[in-house]
Amino acid sequence: MKIRVIGGGLAGSEAAYYIANKGYKVILQEMRPNNKALAHHSDKFGELVCSNSLKSKDICNAAGLLKKEMETLSSLIMKAAYHSEVGAGQALAVDREKFQNYITEKIINHPNIEIVREEATSINDDEISIVCSGPLTSDTFSQYLKEYLGNDYYYFYDAAAPLLLKDGIDFNIAYYKSRYDKGDADYINLPFTKEEFFTFYHELVNATRVELKSFEKEIHFESCMPIEVMAKRGYKTLTFGPLKPVGLEKDGVRPFAVVQLRQDNVNGDMYNIVGFQTNLTFKEQERVFKLIPGLKDAKFVRYGVMHRNTYINSPKLLSNNLNLKDHPNVFFAGQIIGVEGYIESACSGIIAGINAIRYLNNLPLNPLPKETVIGALLNYISFTSGKNFQPMNANYGVLNSPLKDKEEIANLSLLKLKEWINENA
Repeated sequence: MKIRVIGGGLAGSEAAYYIANKGYKVILQEMRPNNKALAHHSDKFGELVCSNSLKSKDICNAAGLLKKEMETLSSLIMKAAYHSEVGAGQALAVDREKFQNYITEKIINHPNIEIVREEATSINDDEISIVCSGPLTSDTFSQYLKEYLGNDYYYFYDAAAPLLLKDGIDFNIAYYKSRYDKGDADYINLPFTKEEFFTFYHELVNATRVELKSFEKEIHFESCMPIEVMAKRGYKTLTFGPLKPVGLEKDGVRPFAVVQLRQDNVNGDMYNIVGFQTNLTFKEQERVFKLIPGLKDAKFVRYGVMHRNTYINSPKLLSNNLNLKDHPNVFFAGQIIGVEGYIESACSGIIAGINAIRYLNNLPLNPLPKETVIGALLNYISFTSGKNFQPMNANYGVLNSPLKDKEEIANLSLLKLKEWINENA
């Protein structure tokens, strides 16, 4: 029997590749390019539609530890990330094109993967399926899933930051530095005086946004909130958040606020505005963001966009092995399960792949150790309250370890994961 994977994003690519590498046949169903997704720009597998950063590489950070767990699980996404890495201090950032090209080449050339380029409209209960249709699940499949899952189905909004060319940045104002001088000075920093900041702030909070459809409820996930929405909570939300100047002093002087730009491609000629996910109209982005010191002559490659992110009510629907309680042969993975972030989504795809193989072979499905980041995260989305369920990032709060030392937590996590892999993967 072939295992069907629906969706060719990060989770779907991981699931399909893992299963295929174990010698099993996979049908990878992806609607692009025949059906266009709301925020995608290509038909490549593993396309990054928001930031190019996969967050921290530090193993004492939950995101960094999760990356080590993924490497232990033979992650395709981690191999692609290191293959396409660009400088970003302590963060792991990638050249998008190189990243998705690496993944696509591995997928299309794998002898055990059959690619079907058509939109999924239903789930076949007679086969083993992994639904990785992602935060941009098509309207047709979304409507089907609402009915299939009994209407326990929700959505929130996500927003992507603008990209701009380096040669439009004024380096009489801008300077290179990583916060607290940790790692290489990979970020370009744009410092505000107090007067400059409040001029910018006033225009930002009063700028015109893209009008939402009347039937759409506006919900923002905290870690990907549009900059203009964040600003309306008060200017300190910016100066203590994405525009925090602490650790970014120049010549010993701390600016009132600082905007950071992060390299977005290997050539180093394209940068994104860190933390500036936005739903402003393109015209307003051009006007308001050029008020940032050093960006007067900015050349935008891509304006920020806001799009619907779809996720299911996992605590009501899924086991912590990622299969449906009512249809155990159907697995879900990726952002649609209520994990938030690239690496969280990708890692859940690997776990779904492992468990789909075990289900195929009539083997018991054993939950991941709670001492691991991915295990704790899947435990959270399965057993938290389904009443007000919200997506969750990898973090040490979810891990809830009795240990205090971060290195000890990391070492225990990797030890427990290796033990689980030896028995299950």
